[in-house]
Amino acid sequence: MLRIFSRSKCKLFALLVTFIFCTARLVASNASAAERVELYDSHVHLTNYIQEGTDVKKFLDVMANAGNPDGPWVGRAVLFGIPLQQQWSYRDSGKDAPTYYLQTDAPLYYYSFTDAFIAMAYRSLTKEQQARLDPMITGFNPTDMYGVDHIKRVLKTFPGVFSGIGEFTIHKEFVSSKIAGEVASLTDPALDRILDFAGESGLLVLIHNDMDSPFPKPGQKPTYLEQMKDLLRRHSGTKIIWAHMGMGRVVRPVEHHAAILEEMLKDSRYDHVYFDISWDEVSKYLVSGPEAVARSSRLINHYSDRFLFGTDEVAPTDPVKYLKVYRNYEPLWKQLTPEASLKVRKGNYERLFDEARKKVRAWEKAHS
Repeated sequence: MLRIFSRSKCKLFALLVTFIFCTARLVASNASAAERVELYDSHVHLTNYIQEGTDVKKFLDVMANAGNPDGPWVGRAVLFGIPLQQQWSYRDSGKDAPTYYLQTDAPLYYYSFTDAFIAMAYRSLTKEQQARLDPMITGFNPTDMYGVDHIKRVLKTFPGVFSGIGEFTIHKEFVSSKIAGEVASLTDPALDRILDFAGESGLLVLIHNDMDSPFPKPGQKPTYLEQMKDLLRRHSGTKIIWAHMGMGRVVRPVEHHAAILEEMLKDSRYDHVYFDISWDEVSKYLVSGPEAVARSSRLINHYSDRFLFGTDEVAPTDPVKYLKVYRNYEPLWKQLTPEASLKVRKGNYERLFDEARKKVRAWEKAHS
C-alpha cells in the first residue's frame, strides 16, 4: 500500500509541477502580448470600394503583427467596410472592372448589405476575438430621412454587435459628386435625425467631412467649416469623431488649421467632439518638418483627451503596410509626453468605445 501511495504521490507531484509550469508560461505569454500592444486603431476598413477585402480572422493576425515576434500589436480596432459600392458600368469601362472610385466615371451607390456582412464576420469569432473589435454601422444613406430606421433595424437584428456609426461621408473630394442620388449636406434634416438617434442610443459617430473644397482660391474661407461647426453644436449630446481633422487627399490643411482646431478645443460647445489623425495623407502634413511636428505635438499634448490614432488602411493583409501610418508618426510620438502618447494611441479609444458598448447594449435591451 505504501509503495502504491508513493507512486500516486509522485504522479500527483509531477502533474502539479507540469500545471505550474504551463500556467507560468501562459502568464508570461499573456504578459508579453500585453506589453506588445502599442496602439488601438480607430479607423480601418475591412473591405474596399467593390466590397472585397480581408477575412476577419486574417485581419486579427495582421493586428497581431503575425510573423514579426518583435513588432507592436494592435490591441483593438474598429470593424467596418466602406458604405459605397463602385458600379461596374459596361458602357463606361467595358470588360475592365474598376476596383477604385477614380478608375471610372460610373457612379457610386450606398451598399446596405455591408452591415450584415460585418455583423456575420464578427459573430464568426470567439468571445476573446470579438473583444478586440468594435463594429460600426455604415450602410445608410445620410440624405434619406429613413436612414435612421436602417440603423435601428441593424441594431435590433444584430444585438450585441455594433458600437457606433461610420465612417460615413458628407463632403469628400471627388467622392461626393459621384454618389448616385441626392448630394449629402451638413444641413440636411436626415443627417440631424441620424445624429440625434446616435446621441439617444449611445452610438459613437465617425464622420468624414472635408473642411474645405479642393483647390480653393487664396484667402477664401474654408467652404464647409462653419456648416460643420453648426452641425456639431446642434448635437452636443452625441459623441462625434471628426475623421482626419477635416483634411483630404487634395484638401490640404487650411490656413491656420491648428489655430482653428484649438479654438474649437477651447470652446465648451465642442466638448463632445474628437479628432482622429488617421491616413497617410494626414500624417505627411503633421510631420512634414520640425515646425509641423512642433505645432502638432503642442496641440495634441495640450488637448490629449481629444485625439485618436487610426491607420485608415483599406483591407490590410500585410502587417508592415498596415503599420505604415503608425511608423510615419514616429517624430510625433517622440514629441508627445508619455501620458499624451498613451491617450492618443490607446486610452481615448478605450474610454470612448467602452462607453459606447455599454450604452448601446442598454438601448438594445430596452428596445428588444
